[in-house]
Amino acid sequence: MAPRPARPEIAITGLGVVSPAGSTPGDFWTALRAGTSTAAALDHLGLERHRVRIGCRVRGLDQAALAEAERLPAKDARRLDPFAHYGTLAALAAHRDAGHPQAPPGRTAIIVGNAVGGRTTSDRESAHYTSHGPAKVNPLMPLVTMPNAAAAQIAMRLDWHGPALTIATTCASSADAIGHALLLLQTHRADVVLAGGCEATLTPVTLAGFGNLNAVSLRNDDPARASRPFDTDRDGFVMGEGAGFLVLERLEDARARRARPYALLAGYAATADAHHLSMPRPDGSGAADAMRAAIADAGLTPGDIAHVNAHGTSTVHNDRAEAAALRTVFGPHRVPVTSTKGVTGHLIGAAGAVELIAAVQAMRCGEVPPTANHEHTEPGLDIDVVHRAPRPVPTGAALSNSFGFGGHNSSLVVTPA
Repeated sequence: MAPRPARPEIAITGLGVVSPAGSTPGDFWTALRAGTSTAAALDHLGLERHRVRIGCRVRGLDQAALAEAERLPAKDARRLDPFAHYGTLAALAAHRDAGHPQAPPGRTAIIVGNAVGGRTTSDRESAHYTSHGPAKVNPLMPLVTMPNAAAAQIAMRLDWHGPALTIATTCASSADAIGHALLLLQTHRADVVLAGGCEATLTPVTLAGFGNLNAVSLRNDDPARASRPFDTDRDGFVMGEGAGFLVLERLEDARARRARPYALLAGYAATADAHHLSMPRPDGSGAADAMRAAIADAGLTPGDIAHVNAHGTSTVHNDRAEAAALRTVFGPHRVPVTSTKGVTGHLIGAAGAVELIAAVQAMRCGEVPPTANHEHTEPGLDIDVVHRAPRPVPTGAALSNSFGFGGHNSSLVVTPA
């Protein structure tokens, strides 16, 4: 077989985040290091009859405190569902953080991961329809709720004319968006890419559905201890919301404009379990295949991985399957594993991007943040879960996992720049 042509190195030059744990990369990292859950009662939603009444909300997102370039006119903000609002703010913040990289408008790309679109608006307009009839439904509802609303808004704000795509692979959506960005840059189909994801699913109907699915924690009286990845006492995930975006460009282009890369995006792979709509393969084989392929795509071996940011949802079946996959891939090399979902909850379509940002920060700082609420690893999982305090790790590559309902598996590898 002919050798693979040399591929350009792809740099991460900008980070933007809107999350329950903070809406700047610095605040976000500080919260992760502290290992304190952001879950709380969602009293404002009127969930008295619901099985699930907790979640991880974005709080304190003050428009006035944003940089001028990221502020949205009040009229525009009112026409955005929260998921698109979060995504637009995070993307513009990443663009600013990268130094506002320039490229011909047609040589840019925006790739957004989103699972469900404008659920807040959809629920509200459904209630209007039930109470007042069809004449009272907002005529902008179809435009506000469409999953591609964030990609469209970002493109309009930046006047970027290249592809503006939305990828939906449930909880792997934004990881796949970032992987697609990697491919666009490696094949020279774009010069600068904004990639990430956004989600806002803390609505009564969505919470009711996930509660009836028995996928989420029912610790309504103790929300701060509800999300417990890989812990023996876990009982499901906690819903969250937010957005994360990264600016990606070829390393040679970043150096030419004297940008300072955070890291290199070195590998990506995706697989499908082809097994069940909500359950992973119990042996974790699909996830293991994605991990192995991403590591190989980066030109590395499992022994080169210094830590893993796990999908780690805090559900019984997902954590067991991911632990099995980690054992398969790493064997006796017990790589340190963390899950940020103990702090942020599960951000669904935004999870992969926000967690990759966490992996980049951990790699740069040389320490892995603790898995919040993890006290005792379930017997038989046999993985090295970082908990109680941050753990120093040697400089090396990091692997970030995202697995979605429907059997979507996505893994990304970052290396020091």
